[in-house]
Order: sequence, then structure tokens, then C-alpha cells
Amino acid sequence: MAIWSQINMQDANSPLMEQLILFHDKTMTILIMITTMIMWLMYKMLFNKKINRFMMENQMIEIIWTIIPTLILIMIALPSLRILYMMDETKTPTITMKAIGHQWYWSYEYSDFKNVEFDSYMKPTNEITMNEFRLLETDNRIVLPMNNQIRILVTATDVLHSWTIPCMGIKIDAIPGRLNQGLMFFNRPGIMYGQCSEICGANHSFMPITIESVNTKMFIEWLKNN
Repeated sequence: MAIWSQINMQDANSPLMEQLILFHDKTMTILIMITTMIMWLMYKMLFNKKINRFMMENQMIEIIWTIIPTLILIMIALPSLRILYMMDETKTPTITMKAIGHQWYWSYEYSDFKNVEFDSYMKPTNEITMNEFRLLETDNRIVLPMNNQIRILVTATDVLHSWTIPCMGIKIDAIPGRLNQGLMFFNRPGIMYGQCSEICGANHSFMPITIESVNTKMFIEWLKNN
């Protein structure tokens, strides 16, 4: 059980990621039902001896196997489009943060506060403590308040990067000379991990992302200390 818990991905920590998981589960349920039905039909066709050499067509069956898949596709498409629009929806953010990709580290700027900016490098293996993850921990964590709409602006200075936090359901390309934006909302406090998801060079796998979600009071205290 301990090994299995280590290879699991983090639980969803945003309304958007929860919707994505529900959509995934719903779609997989539909696919399992379709696969089971097709296997049952194939079994019946292969192992029964009933034949009708005079039956050339069946209009009703053709109508049914055309309409039913169409309805299933609509059932999948409508929730998918809803989530897609939710991902691109722009709301009034409480805090704006800028993430800048470099070869091979991230730098962050809190646009709403003066002089709050820092670089974030991967923590060396010999400095990792017992409660930290190798290749995922950084020397400077991003600290953000939970239960607030947070806008993230992402760009790069050299090559393409991708700012990704799986448990938040967010993945934004960092493109030199261009600003891409996304929204985050943390349901609960905790530490979330991500990595650059664009092959950006030799050290692509060594520029992790670490976010610490805290309550508003702790976030204000963190700002005062920075």
C-alpha cells in the first residue's frame, strides 16, 4: 500500500480539476459499457447457429445503430465543451502572478506587490529532507492563498516551456515574447507539485514547480517577510 500511494498522482485541489476527473470517469463508464456490449454481440454472432439467408437488410436496426452512437457522442461532447469554456473563462482575479521560464529554472513576480519576485531552482538531492520529494522540490516555493481567484501570466525568455500543475488541471505554454494566462483556485491548503511539460533542452526534467497553498493570514505574513 505504501508503494502504491507513492506512485499515485495528487488529489484534485481545484474545482476545474474535479470537473475534469468527473468527466473522465463518466467517459470511461460509457466506453466500458460500449466495449462490453460489443464483446457480448460478437460472442453471440460467433457461437450461435441461427442464420437467415433471405435477410438482406434491416432498416430498423440501421436506424438504431446510427442514432444511438450519435446520442452517445452528444452526451460526451456537451460536458467536454462546458469544461473547455470553464478553462478559458476569465474572472476578476484577487492576485496576479507572473511565471517566467528560463533554461532551466522558473522565476516569479507578484505583480500586485512591490519587490516580491524570486527565482525557483530544483533543490539538490543532498539538501532534501525526509518530507520532500526528489526532483520535485524547489528552493523557493510559490506561496498563494486558498479560496481566492488567482491569475497566472506565463512567458519565457529563451525557448518554449510549459507551466504545469496536474492536480490543479492547469497547463500553460510559456512562449518567448508572448503572455498566456490562466486562472487558479485552491480548495484547501497543501503543497502541489508540477514540472515543465515542454521538452526545452538538456535539463528539461530538472525545472520543477512547487506551490504551497495557505490561508490568507499566513499569506500576508509571508508577504511581510519578503
